Amino acid sequence: MGLVGVQENGKGEMALSLGNKSKYKRMDSELSDDFDDEASNHYNELERKKSIRKYVLACAIFASLNNVLLGYDVGVMSGAIIFIQEDLKISEVQEEVLVGILSIISLLGSLAGGRTSDIIGRKWTIAFAAVIFQIGAAIMTFAPSFQILMIGRVLAGVGIGFGVMIAPVYIAEISPTVDRGSLTSFPEIFINLGILLGYVSNYAFSGLSVHINWRVMLAVGILPSVFIGFALFIIPESPRWLVMQNRVEDARSVLLKTNENEKDVDERLSEIVAAAGMSNGEKNEEKAVWRELLSPSPPLRRMLITGFGIQCFQQITGIDATVYYSPEIFKEAGIENNSKLLAATVAVGVTKTAFILIATFLVDRVGRKPLLYVSTIGMTVCLLTLSLTLGFLGHGQLGIALAVLCVCGNVAFFSVGMGPICWILTSEIFPLRLRAQASALGAVGNRVCSGLVAMSFLSLSRTITVGGTFLLFALLSALSVLFAYKCVPETKGKSLEQIELLFDNHNEWQGSEVEMGDSEHLVQKA
Repeated sequence: MGLVGVQENGKGEMALSLGNKSKYKRMDSELSDDFDDEASNHYNELERKKSIRKYVLACAIFASLNNVLLGYDVGVMSGAIIFIQEDLKISEVQEEVLVGILSIISLLGSLAGGRTSDIIGRKWTIAFAAVIFQIGAAIMTFAPSFQILMIGRVLAGVGIGFGVMIAPVYIAEISPTVDRGSLTSFPEIFINLGILLGYVSNYAFSGLSVHINWRVMLAVGILPSVFIGFALFIIPESPRWLVMQNRVEDARSVLLKTNENEKDVDERLSEIVAAAGMSNGEKNEEKAVWRELLSPSPPLRRMLITGFGIQCFQQITGIDATVYYSPEIFKEAGIENNSKLLAATVAVGVTKTAFILIATFLVDRVGRKPLLYVSTIGMTVCLLTLSLTLGFLGHGQLGIALAVLCVCGNVAFFSVGMGPICWILTSEIFPLRLRAQASALGAVGNRVCSGLVAMSFLSLSRTITVGGTFLLFALLSALSVLFAYKCVPETKGKSLEQIELLFDNHNEWQGSEVEMGDSEHLVQKA
């Protein structure tokens, strides 16, 4: 009887047990489904972030293509001028004017670029720059005389002025805060790539006849601007420009494409709207932009000193003279063969390009100021050593080796700091309503200083020697160290709107690091 009871009980318990197992299976299935959904969502989120990174990277690359044109012109003209002089029989003064006029004339493009980009948008200003340069390059390629060559040079300069001014502004305005420094350094990377391509072009086509080789060298410069036509189908308009046009929903759509965290989009959009003076849907009535720039408030004055000052220091330390006239420098050191001169310039181009890539990886990790210190101090040492080498070591093998080493060292230190950070800071520090035209003003300072250096280098070298000229550059480079210490704040990790606040406080502007309260605010933002 007991056995039967046990069996019955066992039978009942077995039924219960089977029921429980079925229940456990259902629970396991639900947990598994939840886990699969979570894993799928996580995978989709990762894929979305990768896609956004690639999209922003593509935008930065395409926006920087105009800067290849500037770099290519600087690099190719250093070699092409040797053959232009031989073919068109131009004088030394005409040579200086031909080399330097592009930088002077590009200030017209930079000045007009600020207003133009506010009217037609950042994206179409990039396209406009490419078209003007193509026309100028085509005229230079077929120029039968010095006068026609100058007309093409002027048009190319205007196009380059537009391109140089707008690229960092556009990239800064579309980039996520965390990657803004490295992405905004892309224009400088592409300038260096252009310089390297110019040097390689010199070396590759130097074997052609004198009447043909320099024309081919200049014609190759048209190619990068052709790709900008394809870029127009990919890159969006700047969300900050769209807000200025009261197209807030369009701006939101762009921010969704360029920001990895969707939760941050509305917050970023609110900051941009407030910065544009459009809170509550109404535009703030401000003084005319140029009136405000010419009669600035104390915070704006600090921004202008920083932005305009660093643009001028980038050029008066002689980087364009080093690049444009590197064959002349190496000839002064003792290299006489044209092929060897052009091969040495290729080494300079490779060095310059390699170190700008290093800067791209470091600028958002190390910060702007540490790289500026390394850059300006290193440039000062290299320029001083080059001056002493050219002045005292003569034409021996040691003098040649030291000259090549110092020129490569100078462009390396320039590329790791002063080169990219100049453009990064100028595109970061100004308020939205003034950013385009204030950046244009900085670019004007840059181009004027570049042109003055390029147009006076040969004459100055004849007066105080090449060594004496580089001693002057070394002294100016030493001043740039002091300028970086006193007038450049650290902007790493801050949104464009937060950077404006740095200049409200005189102490923060004079180089102090981010305050504790700001650090906590940034941590909450991240």
